[in-house]
Amino acid sequence: MRKIVLAGALLALGLTVAVAGAFGASSTRKLSGTVGPSYSISMKAGGKNVKALKKGTYSLTVNDKSSIHNFVVEGPGVSKDITSVSGKGTKTVTLKLRPGKYKFYCRPHESSMFGYITVK
Repeated sequence: MRKIVLAGALLALGLTVAVAGAFGASSTRKLSGTVGPSYSISMKAGGKNVKALKKGTYSLTVNDKSSIHNFVVEGPGVSKDITSVSGKGTKTVTLKLRPGKYKFYCRPHESSMFGYITVK
């Protein structure tokens, strides 16, 4: 009887760890992007400009403050115009980032409004 109880307890513990690990490991991390109102663009994590990230799933919220700019992200497996040139406002997208180099930029002003992030 003790073996059955012990086996049941270990099974329950294993399932709890597996479920917690599945949800915890895939938790979405948060990024914020801003474009405008002047000729500026940024991407931040925890309030700080970001240059490098770990691979994984991220929630990116972009605050577009100008109707002459947009926010684009391109890199391995990602090519997204997150906001439009003619609009303003806030938009949130989910990005699955793989290892490599990503560029974020304003399409009409790409030569001066851009940044890079390396994902490892």
